[in-house]
Amino acid sequence: MPGPADATPVVEAQMTLILVQADPELKNVIEFLRGKNGPKVRRGILNGKRVDYFKGKTAVRTLLSPQYQKLKKVPVVKDEEEAKALMVKLLPFAFFLRTDRPTLATPPPPGTPKPLQLAPQQSFDPLSYYTWFYDGSPLYTILGGFAMVVVMLAGVMFPLWPVKLRIGVWYLSIGVLCLVGLFIALAIVRLIFWCLTVVSMKRAIWIYPNLFEDVGFFDSFRPGWAYDEPKKKKKKRVPGTKSSKKSDPAAVDDQSVEPATAAATGAESAPTSDVTGLRPRQSATIEEVNDDEI
Repeated sequence: MPGPADATPVVEAQMTLILVQADPELKNVIEFLRGKNGPKVRRGILNGKRVDYFKGKTAVRTLLSPQYQKLKKVPVVKDEEEAKALMVKLLPFAFFLRTDRPTLATPPPPGTPKPLQLAPQQSFDPLSYYTWFYDGSPLYTILGGFAMVVVMLAGVMFPLWPVKLRIGVWYLSIGVLCLVGLFIALAIVRLIFWCLTVVSMKRAIWIYPNLFEDVGFFDSFRPGWAYDEPKKKKKKRVPGTKSSKKSDPAAVDDQSVEPATAAATGAESAPTSDVTGLRPRQSATIEEVNDDEI
């Protein structure tokens, strides 16, 4: 089946990356998409290697986000069509390429990377998947490797350090070990206190409830204590559905009183119906949304 009119062959796209350098504005867009504010990535396997891939519509939403609008020296994106046009403009540079997820006879277990295969024709579609072939700026990788080599050499040459410096490192290591031991002791004490409050009180109490939460250092010790509140599970809803309304106690009382009144007067109770003669609509239900549809 022939590809779309704006499709680019894979070989041509890879050669374009070598022969043509992207504009600085386009490079800034790629750095943004590959950064922490970029589209949600999933793990896949392409040609036996683990790769990151994303869905086209998540990239479109990212280009329309407030974080992108705050950037400077990037193409202006005002609506969804301009975002799609920008993705089409980025595709020939092969920073990312379109890939397909083949249907397997035996699907992989949940939570494992899904196999991918490179699409023969490259075009942008919000419902398709795109695999990253760009890992970001190599500057941090180079600096990290250099720092690792320096640390290893410093550790190997520890016997050649000056005496005062070795004594200072020894005291520093003892201080770090004391802090780690104090943290472990605090975790044990708060667990014992929680067990005691579970047995003796109606509601358990945590000391430093944010100690293991993903917060700052000082926020980990605020507040000093709190009741153990069970976490409520959030369910994803299908767009366009409405939550079911709670039953009104007054309506229940009216329904219970109506048959008693009819029996007392000797009149037969007739089933209530809507003004239009139709049955009341069934309340909307909450359905689970597949992660791939997001």
